[in-house]
Amino acid sequence: MVWRKSNPMPNFRGRRFTNAHETMIWAAKDKDARYTFNYESMKALNDDLQMRSDWLIPICNGAERLRDEEGQKAHSTQKPEALLHRTILAATKPGEIVLDPFLGSGTTAAVAKRLGRRYIGLEREERYAKLARKRIAQVSPVADLDAISIVAKRDEPRVPFGSLVERGLLEPGTVLVSHNKRWQAKVRADGSLITADFKGSIHQVGAHVQGAPACNGWQFWCYNVEGKLVPIDMLRQKVRAELN
Repeated sequence: MVWRKSNPMPNFRGRRFTNAHETMIWAAKDKDARYTFNYESMKALNDDLQMRSDWLIPICNGAERLRDEEGQKAHSTQKPEALLHRTILAATKPGEIVLDPFLGSGTTAAVAKRLGRRYIGLEREERYAKLARKRIAQVSPVADLDAISIVAKRDEPRVPFGSLVERGLLEPGTVLVSHNKRWQAKVRADGSLITADFKGSIHQVGAHVQGAPACNGWQFWCYNVEGKLVPIDMLRQKVRAELN
């Protein structure tokens, strides 16, 4: 990934380009190694858009910047917590260990602790190690475990659409409406949908009415809640919460 600094320090050493980025390597031990990548979390962090590999994040500044007794920067290359928050959230799960072999001012360990991860930090400069210890000691982990738990969609319990009908969350005969209000379909007792000319699953019927090769019926079909259209996926999430 490339960390693009939105407010890089000017280059005062001569007539050259401003150093406005740093490169981060995302790697695995070998091609068959298993690794964690929290795709859904990265997408949620980016307003439900797939996260790009160039990250526009400001350099560490303001109140976050640690300073010594004279008011000078305590560490010349202190990283912003936002950068480590995204990195740790992308590649780890709560309780896993984060290693920083060049801990510096302790940003990695501080963010890891806050997000409920364990950490190992190595720092050979005693003045920086002392600074990091003090900083880390002042960090409190997030108390609400649900706020930091990460469950990939593929790991969530499978909930067939028919189970919503079985549980009485949708009655047979309920009319579902597409999110753009263009198409309608009726719920059958066996969990299928039916239109004037087609019958099938929520996905098959959604694809049929649009003339599309595929359709995510959970997001396409909506039901009426006090005059507002709500995706049926909300009912699936309710069932998953009960199962969990």
